Amino acid sequence: MSTPSAPAGSVTPGRFGGKVAIITGGAAGIGLASARRIVAEGGRVVIGDVDGAALEVAATELGAAAAVRRCDVTVEDDVEGLAEAAIEEFGRLDVAVANAGIGSAAAITETDLAQWNQVLQVNLTGTFLTIKHAGRRMGSGGSIVATASLNAVQPGTGVAAYCAAKAGVAMLIQVAAMELGSAGIRVNAVAPGLIRTALTEGMFSMPAVVADFEENAPLGRYAAPEEVAAFITFLASDDASYVSGSLHLVDGGAHTKRYPDVLTHVNDFLAELSGPE
Repeated sequence: MSTPSAPAGSVTPGRFGGKVAIITGGAAGIGLASARRIVAEGGRVVIGDVDGAALEVAATELGAAAAVRRCDVTVEDDVEGLAEAAIEEFGRLDVAVANAGIGSAAAITETDLAQWNQVLQVNLTGTFLTIKHAGRRMGSGGSIVATASLNAVQPGTGVAAYCAAKAGVAMLIQVAAMELGSAGIRVNAVAPGLIRTALTEGMFSMPAVVADFEENAPLGRYAAPEEVAAFITFLASDDASYVSGSLHLVDGGAHTKRYPDVLTHVNDFLAELSGPE
């Protein structure tokens, strides 16, 4: 199992000076890595997450440059409150990172409707609500970045709900870019491959599936959250001032090959756990 190299890129002091961001799913993984980078580059952040304990830890780490709010992205009042908190706490809103997400693994014929709905509500509806309420409060120069996935463009067995939701995000950001462009607001998305986060810890309990991901990525490894955060903050910054409506693959080249058969790996893993009958 290959470990990621040191996170690419160095911070640019002052790049987010005077700017304020909201980040959903911001208390861990890619979201927290993005918050750290924005703060390190002079910005202030309001982090939303459903994990109250993780929010407290993030608030302590980031100090006065950060505020935290419990935010369930499937609840519109929560998302609107997160966007409004940026105005209340720091007086403005310049950047929104729609990062909250969940996954699932089940064959289509075995997927419960409730499971399907939950994956779409968090990953797609949550992104829609973040764009809606951030877009209402941003002025010219604003930037919205959504976390999609390699599964937005590459199908995989056992991940139908996740693939559908992330493909929806890829189209949603294009429509949002068209609608918000006249207000000077840019909208983009990143599409990560395998990144080691809390969301993917289930995969990392199965060495065979990680090895399959590594084999199918030309760079031969998975990535750290900081590597995705580096690209998110580029898109969020004025360095990407003429970039909008684009889905950017951050996957080590994995889209050039095939997606691992996650469902078979999961079934094999469960069979090993249960032992011989």
